[in-house]
Amino acid sequence: MLPVSLSFVLVTALCRHRPRARAAALPNPKPTGRLSALSARRGTIGGVSQNVPGLHLVLGDEELLVERAVTQVLRDARDAAGSPDVPVNRMRAGEVSVSEIAELLSPSLFADERVLVLEAAGEAGKDAAALIAEAAVDLPAGTELVVVHSGGGRAKALAKQLTDLGARLYPCAKIAKADERAAFVRAEFRALRCKVSDDAVAALIDAVGSDIRELAAACSQLVSDTDGQVDVAAVRRYHSGKAEVRGFDIADLAVSGQTAQAAEALRWAMVSGEAPVVLADALAEAVHTIARIGPLPGDPYRLAPEVGMPPWRVKKAQQQARRWSRESVAEAIRVVAQLNADVKGGAADADYALERAVREVAGLASTRRR
Repeated sequence: MLPVSLSFVLVTALCRHRPRARAAALPNPKPTGRLSALSARRGTIGGVSQNVPGLHLVLGDEELLVERAVTQVLRDARDAAGSPDVPVNRMRAGEVSVSEIAELLSPSLFADERVLVLEAAGEAGKDAAALIAEAAVDLPAGTELVVVHSGGGRAKALAKQLTDLGARLYPCAKIAKADERAAFVRAEFRALRCKVSDDAVAALIDAVGSDIRELAAACSQLVSDTDGQVDVAAVRRYHSGKAEVRGFDIADLAVSGQTAQAAEALRWAMVSGEAPVVLADALAEAVHTIARIGPLPGDPYRLAPEVGMPPWRVKKAQQQARRWSRESVAEAIRVVAQLNADVKGGAADADYALERAVREVAGLASTRRR
């Protein structure tokens, strides 16, 4: 009969090396580098490996996306275990000691399912980061390791090490650009099985703002309250307390040939008290932008410095300009010039002059003349 101490060692070794599902290794050179010896056991190939079971990298600093990614891992772990009682440890990697990490990632005698979430891994110390990278190569059976990393910080290299090991990646980069916010909102509606137009997406962002968490909540609420019938009117109806239709909203609709929507937005703006001069200036600027950008095909990022506009604005103007001919642009310039005089005292009814001009410009765009 084996001594108790030796029995413990053997059982521990068996627990650590309990077989787990693995992808087929790819043929290639012998791995090199700091983790090469450990990586070889997992079949890493030149810095890129087959996926390490149980290793998850949540990469980025968009809080809502990070929360969703971690929640998904926890849900999957509970489903796999067939129990809601899977132990979960959440710790900040920058504050946890090497001994604590070693203990949490040591093999279990019974290979119980468990999840360790290491947050703020970019701030981990040198020793802690090295231990995380080493332990990630050969996780104990039943252990799910979730490393939440901003992509920067003093342990920036850890993110690449885990990626090279084949960690399952959850991209959570900060959503900062207008195009990214629009894509996020469209994805939210798509996940809710709701089809929306680009105009409705733009109206919601204008109404709610740039906060991703608030946008996600607004998408869910709109779909629930409208039974999935989300359009521009619904956005304005449910967010009338926050949203104000601005001049450039109306102008964009007009130069895109959306006559009914532009007229509706104009009436909303006038009821909200928007000054006619401001609305007229926005329409004139949109028309002159079409005249300026239309003849300049090419990469928006290359053209942006030349025309003094952000790339997204150049791209949008290029798309709008496809609806316009040289003759229709010239006519629109005449219309907005007359409107400028009308709203500054040349017309008895500035509101009527505005609506007439908006309809005329939208009509010129909607004819698609060349």
